[in-house]
Amino acid sequence: MVFRSLRRRMGVGGPAVDTVLDNPVTRPGDALSGAVCLIGGERDVEIERIVLTLVTREGASTAELAKLEIENRFRLGAGELHEVPLRLQIPLRTPVTHVYGERVPGLAVGVRTDLEVAFAADPEDMDPVAVHPLPAEAAVLEALRELGFRLKSADVSQTFEFWTAPQYQDIATEIAVGFVTRADELELVLDGRARTHHDRREHVDWTAEVDRLMRQIGHN
Repeated sequence: MVFRSLRRRMGVGGPAVDTVLDNPVTRPGDALSGAVCLIGGERDVEIERIVLTLVTREGASTAELAKLEIENRFRLGAGELHEVPLRLQIPLRTPVTHVYGERVPGLAVGVRTDLEVAFAADPEDMDPVAVHPLPAEAAVLEALRELGFRLKSADVSQTFEFWTAPQYQDIATEIAVGFVTRADELELVLDGRARTHHDRREHVDWTAEVDRLMRQIGHN
């Protein structure tokens, strides 16, 4: 456990904070659990509040996905260890950062901890979170790979760019794959021109569905 010091803002002897997640690997719709751990500095301080924010970064752009205020004003004694449990819900719209077990370049999701102390605030910091696809999304992505599509890129809007498989080269050389994920339903959109809806709880032959949608695009 490595604690981040607040001394840059509060002077030598200030408190330190670290957010520890039980498991930083998650999926949209799940929840992160863990604790915010604080160690008092050389003097007592008043903690105004602790705010956790789930953020996503793509290049230089940052966006907030969810926010949780987990404790109101309290006194942190000198040298005192104080732990505050956390549980942060991951929205369904959270972008996937890992596909086929590997990190998507340029995309990051993490938990930012803001500790507000009387007359000061901590520097921004983000604890990374690995967001993997939901089972239905993973099944679609795996079907694409089995058909011969190659992942090119992905962005925060949950649009995945693929190099098209050889058997569809007469239709397109690249294809955009998008997901609209709801509580019980998954909508798959290919290139904005073909889409299908399925109950996430049902087994679907996604290889056949992708093939059907690609040929539908070819006939448009």
